[in-house]
Amino acid sequence: MFVKNYMRRLIFLSILICFGWQTHAQIGNVLKNKGGYTNGRFNQNDTTFNKFVDVKILGETKYTDYKIISYYNDTTYIDTTLTIQKEYKHNYILKDNFELMPFENMGQTYTSLGYDFNDADFFPILGAKAKRFDFHTVKDISYYRVPTPTTIFTHKTGFQQGQMLNAFLTMNTSERKNFSIGYKGLRSLGFYRNELSSHGNFTFTFNYKTKNDKYSIRGHVVNQDLINYENGGIVKSGIPLFESNHPQFIQRSRFDVNLNNALSVLRTNRYYFEQDYKIWQRQDTITKKKSYLRIGHVYNYQLSHYEFSESSASTSFFGTASKKINDKLILNKKYNQLFLGLKAPIVLGEVTFKLENYNYDYGYAADTTVSTTTLPNALKGNTVAIGGTWKAQLKHFYLNADASNILTGPLSGNRLKADAILKKDSVYSFIVGALITSKSPNFNYVLYRSAYDAYNWQNNFKNERLKNIHAQIKTEKFGEIEAQFNNITNYTYFGLPDASTLQTKPEQASSKVSYFKLKIHKEFKKGKFALDNTFMFNNVSSGSDVFRVPNFVTRNTIYYSNFLFKGNPLYLQTGITFKYFSAYYANSFNPLLNEFSLQNDTKIGGFPMLNFFVNAQIQRTRIFFKVEHFNPGFTGYNYYAAPNYPYRDLSVRFGLVWNFFI
Repeated sequence: MFVKNYMRRLIFLSILICFGWQTHAQIGNVLKNKGGYTNGRFNQNDTTFNKFVDVKILGETKYTDYKIISYYNDTTYIDTTLTIQKEYKHNYILKDNFELMPFENMGQTYTSLGYDFNDADFFPILGAKAKRFDFHTVKDISYYRVPTPTTIFTHKTGFQQGQMLNAFLTMNTSERKNFSIGYKGLRSLGFYRNELSSHGNFTFTFNYKTKNDKYSIRGHVVNQDLINYENGGIVKSGIPLFESNHPQFIQRSRFDVNLNNALSVLRTNRYYFEQDYKIWQRQDTITKKKSYLRIGHVYNYQLSHYEFSESSASTSFFGTASKKINDKLILNKKYNQLFLGLKAPIVLGEVTFKLENYNYDYGYAADTTVSTTTLPNALKGNTVAIGGTWKAQLKHFYLNADASNILTGPLSGNRLKADAILKKDSVYSFIVGALITSKSPNFNYVLYRSAYDAYNWQNNFKNERLKNIHAQIKTEKFGEIEAQFNNITNYTYFGLPDASTLQTKPEQASSKVSYFKLKIHKEFKKGKFALDNTFMFNNVSSGSDVFRVPNFVTRNTIYYSNFLFKGNPLYLQTGITFKYFSAYYANSFNPLLNEFSLQNDTKIGGFPMLNFFVNAQIQRTRIFFKVEHFNPGFTGYNYYAAPNYPYRDLSVRFGLVWNFFI
């Protein structure tokens, strides 16, 4: 299975590379003939893009023409510069992982050092949240509008026989039609036994708008295949050997692990599109502002499979089992939304009324072996909700509000979110908002079936109720400050393991959880040197027995950056990053559920992580070289990503990001 999947990925990536290389060579020849080359290099009259010389052939483009459009219709641009933020994002999830603690192997899960509740889901999800760090939701998908075909390749080496390669291509077939196609493949063996990661994320997007701006549609197709061998961490007898850096165990594969033949898989297919048609529109002749009345439809179909299998039961880790371990969990969901939107001076912005339908079928495959037949195999339902949105803008002030309430069906809940934004380009921005939700806990909290006797339950939980207040201030001079306060009632979690059955079961907190988070970011520059600082403070004033976070997390990077050689052909960035979080009773990772659960035996944290990096930019190619966690030799070996899961040792890694603009 792995050979077949890997060959398929290599073929796909080879096609994209050949296409990008061929077209890059073609445009290079064109520009050479038309004067676009100077001393073997493109003219660089723009900060991130070349300015095409022959307007008749290619036209004139600039970096603001290469647009990225988010789920919320916010627009940013493809950025080829080399900044310290690019260093932070050069990992397998392609996001800044400041609030995350990575496990030893690339492609494994993360321990969360902080939580965001600013945009909590309204409907419950399947569960297996530990696998969702590399999972692309509807809100993670972006759409594009580019004047010329654009290709991006991202590569990073893994740990022992592995790498990650993300290949992406987008183009406009006309001014109003765009599509993109991308595939991220990851395979990394790791240094410990039974921790192979093999991930594949395929994404296809499209968007189209008619010339008269009356009709528009956009959508995507996503296929995700996230496979992990699970070893359950090293056995308890190996902990003192690891912490003493015993010479016989420097080769990490010699450690015994808790699980030797466990495999977890999350597969998802999603088909999503949204469209709208303006049945009436007009433009003010003086102000040029548009008014319209539009109708629209949103459709989202998603089929998800979560599987956990073992060739032989691990009774000492999960308790007794009835038969062969082959658990298969399925969620089939369909979401439809009809909406009517009005934008006119009388409503100061756009007001939208929406009708939502959420149909779900959650349960277990027919061939799943379970230890009891007294529990149902599925949860099915059809839920109808109504709601509305309001989006307004007055010069530099923006107001966004969204409300939904479930009317009928087995699920109940409501959601109210409002944000007020004051911003002026990159000079400053100020955001303050609130979120109030009531939603059912995720499906795996309510019903679970397994071949392990202790992992079978059905619960009648109350809705989780969340009240969130958040604010953000960002200025060029003073940096960025984010704060949020969360009050959670009926917080649902996986509790402490039972001493006799070894069961980790879901529970609801009897008291409220009050969680405050403050994050500060500021960079200081002096000449060619810079000091980039990020600090996060966590405080759980109520419910700390069930909600665990470190008191603080800090990341500090001192680095040097400058152009080298005559003509500035190379931009260099080199420095050292220090990261540290305070020791705390972090949640334990449960590979059967792919969830984190409470434990009171082991603290992790309280150790420094030092990385040395050398990054470089040559035209639109950015090269990343890193010596990761080089300090255990003088700071000790008591470092863990989660209880029983050691953090990665000193490692040397390489990667690059390569842009083609055709």
